[in-house]
Amino acid sequence: MSSAGERPSRESVLDAFAVEREPGRSTLERYLRLYPEYAAELVDLWRELSREVFDDAAPLSAADQALIDAAWSRHAATMPAATSDPFAALTVDDWRAVAQRLDVPRQVVTALRERRVALFSIPRRFLQRLAEAIGSTVTQLESSWGLGQLSAARSYKADGKPAVGEQVTFEQVLIDAGVPAETRDRLLAEAE
Repeated sequence: MSSAGERPSRESVLDAFAVEREPGRSTLERYLRLYPEYAAELVDLWRELSREVFDDAAPLSAADQALIDAAWSRHAATMPAATSDPFAALTVDDWRAVAQRLDVPRQVVTALRERRVALFSIPRRFLQRLAEAIGSTVTQLESSWGLGQLSAARSYKADGKPAVGEQVTFEQVLIDAGVPAETRDRLLAEAE
């Protein structure tokens, strides 16, 4: 285990005990006398090595399976439902059609898709028109806004890790996109 006169390490003692031909009680007592400083670890290892392995290959009874199924159903009922992204299935052509239908530049729908627009700043009527254009509901749109995910459809190389920017108002997105003042006023005045 170690050179003469030097106490063996804990790992050396435990390794030696683990490979003993007869790791019974008498072997444990001998190791405890020789290495009392490792008593707790030796006892734990002895218990682990002398433990019976339970290998039950028998199938579960119908009652046991019913109990497991009932517990799983209760657990599943408490889990929140996964919120799907209503924008995820749309193709580039779909986004072009949505932009045309809403009478806004594509960069506006891109900002909406990436949730860079603060939800509270979007007029309710515009949100309803957006939901209709993408085949969704206003409720689904509102619940998906918290996801804050970048669309998986967009991919590009960048030097740094992509990060979600600060949200801006719908009006600011329209201004940045160069939407004329008359169109902007019409879109913003659509609040019910």
